Amino acid sequence: MTTDSIQPPGTMAIAVEEVRKRYGDRHAVDGVSLDVRRGEFFGLLGPNGAGKTTLVEIMEGLREADSGTVRVLGLSPWPRNTALLPRIGVQTQSSAFFVRQTAREHLATVAGLYRSDRAAADRTLATVGLTDQRDVYVENLSGGQRQRLAIASALVHEPELIFLDEPTAALDPQARRDLWEVLRALKGEGRTIVYTTHHLDEAEALCDRVAILVDGRIAALDSPHRLVTAAGAPSRLLLPAGRIPVEEAGAIPGVDRATLQGGSLVLETGSPGRVLRAVDALTGLDGVMTRTATLEDVYLELTGAAAGPGAAHTHAHTTESHG
Repeated sequence: MTTDSIQPPGTMAIAVEEVRKRYGDRHAVDGVSLDVRRGEFFGLLGPNGAGKTTLVEIMEGLREADSGTVRVLGLSPWPRNTALLPRIGVQTQSSAFFVRQTAREHLATVAGLYRSDRAAADRTLATVGLTDQRDVYVENLSGGQRQRLAIASALVHEPELIFLDEPTAALDPQARRDLWEVLRALKGEGRTIVYTTHHLDEAEALCDRVAILVDGRIAALDSPHRLVTAAGAPSRLLLPAGRIPVEEAGAIPGVDRATLQGGSLVLETGSPGRVLRAVDALTGLDGVMTRTATLEDVYLELTGAAAGPGAAHTHAHTTESHG
């Protein structure tokens, strides 16, 4: 497969319409409809038990829907469609390995199943940063290295459509960021990626659009930026405690709430520019930080997750001024 054979963006890679799946009395997937465009980086988010894995397995052809229709690259994935197998790559949370082989032997075996060229294993090991471990037996790889090998196994035959289920779960922060660059490069080649993750910052950084599943249904579907903008979550200004009394801060025009949290005075506002100007006039902006709403704020609101003060991992932007 070469990138020349990948169809241009705009057409649909996946079309899901009114899909349902029950396990006993539980609706794992309850009337889900969505499209994934070719060349799109599409995120599936939701708490455990929301139906993400079931939905992805239906798309992959590993599980049959009770009702509804699914088209993947123009074909029905169920009953198990062997014509689709060379065109899709799958990484699961519990990937199987040939543990008595080296990393390179394992990947060469997988490549051989897809009749990929002999250099594919070394190319893909380099892509995921495992060249130095090429001669290490799979059973001796660390958890993070096995995770990268699982991802390499999904990529080695250069598929058009890639399903990745929590691919960075076992990776340290640097390896996680390295994988982000690998995924961005794949998207740049025109490949389509369907991605489940619990890392909301990751989804915000990588995904063109995300669907948030709650109890088997889609609670929201749009680009991360539009979801955050539409939510209208407040911005937060953080000042060193003691700079302004809490009562005085709460009376600043535009401040919705003022509280002390973790050694900081936190001002919640829907008008951060107005409040910053007022704070600047009162005490200057040295050490003041602004924290804007993120996809995690939207996610927590939609999923009903309880977030304590400052629990959301918001992006901090320090505003420094000497005046």
